[in-house]
Order: sequence, then C-alpha cells, then structure tokens
Amino acid sequence: MTAMVFGGNGGIGAALVEALAARGEAVHAFSRTPMPGLETVVPHVGDPFDEDWLAGELARVGEATLVIVASGVLTLPGGTGPEKSYRALDAAAMGEVLRINTVLPALIAKHALPLLPRKARGVFAAISAKVGSIADNGLGGWHSYRASKAALNMLVKNFGIELARTHKQAAVVALHPGTVDTALSEPFQQGLPEGQVRPPQEAARDLLAVIDAVTPQDSGSLIAFDGERLPY
Repeated sequence: MTAMVFGGNGGIGAALVEALAARGEAVHAFSRTPMPGLETVVPHVGDPFDEDWLAGELARVGEATLVIVASGVLTLPGGTGPEKSYRALDAAAMGEVLRINTVLPALIAKHALPLLPRKARGVFAAISAKVGSIADNGLGGWHSYRASKAALNMLVKNFGIELARTHKQAAVVALHPGTVDTALSEPFQQGLPEGQVRPPQEAARDLLAVIDAVTPQDSGSLIAFDGERLPY
C-alpha cells in the first residue's frame, strides 16, 4: 500500500507516519518544514498551498491507496486562540483558520482524489473534530475553529458523493481523533479528566484501525477514533 500523510511533522501526523512505516507501508510524508528522518519514509517538503508544487509532488507519487490530511490549527502562530464570544471575532484571524483547516484539505483533495485506485479500495481521510458537529454543539464559542471543521465535514460529504461516481470502492471520511497530547491541544488540557488526553501514538493506532475498517458505505461520514459515527 502507498500512503500519503499531509502534516507529517505535526503531533498526530508524525505518529501516523511512524505507525504506517512500522506496518511496512510505502509512506510519503508532506510537510512545510523538514521532518525527522525515517529510513523508509519519502519526505516532501514544501508549501501545499502552491498548487504547482503540490500537483508535481503528487504526480511523482502516482497512485495511492491512502491519503491522510493531518494538518490543522487551533491557535494561530501569533497567539490568537479560539474565540469565547462573537465579540472577539477578527476577520483576518478567522480567514486564516478557515484557510488552513478547510481550504487546504480541499486543495489536497483536488489533486489527491484522482490518484486513488479506480478498481480497488482507497481511502481519503481528513482529521476533523467533534466540535465541528452542528448537531452536537451545546456550548457555543470557538467560532472560527468550529466553523472551519463544520465546513470541512461538508466538503468530505461532497467529495464522497462525487468520488463514488468513478471510484466505487473508495471512501472519503472525516476523523475525530479525540483530545491528543499535541501542541494544538496543549493550552487547553488543564482541567480535563484523567485519561482524556491521549498520546499521539495511541491516537494514530486508533485512527488507523478506523481507516482499516472503513467501507464505501461510510463515505462522507464523520467518525470518531473509537469507531462511533458522529452527527454533522
């Protein structure tokens, strides 16, 4: 199997790369900055918003049976975190969160979905979040992050419908990894119940188990790390 992981040097992404390599898969890891070297992993370092670069790198990989988008942002580099109130909304910050969490996976899908096998099983999986569920939202807040993940979930649904017309054995899914001990969640871990924050290696193991079990009938779904189908 040939797998591509975007966000390959992030907390979850790096753990997925290591887990896939340990299984003997041919892994292509995409990141903006150089990653720690793994002998069996092919690195692709560049800006995925550069569509010429992205298309060229994917063309060199060729057909892939698994594509995972594990990139994302909750707190921006300048320190701007999720809004607690609509009064804190800022157009530039909101646009940047949407650009990274929604537009980037869409651009990757644009170039990667055609590389899934047409006559064999293939999976495109994007790391989303339960807080992107509109039906499950009882707290409000975190406006930009919630909106970006809700929009990503809609794109996954759209892509699943479209891909089914040409790739009968493929699936496009959004995955909720739970609360994982990464730089993304670190500022928000205080006060969480013991055991709720899980190491990236455990999250990667669970996510790959979900991916391994996905069927074309699951395409378009938001699925938690424990296999639960979550509402949009």
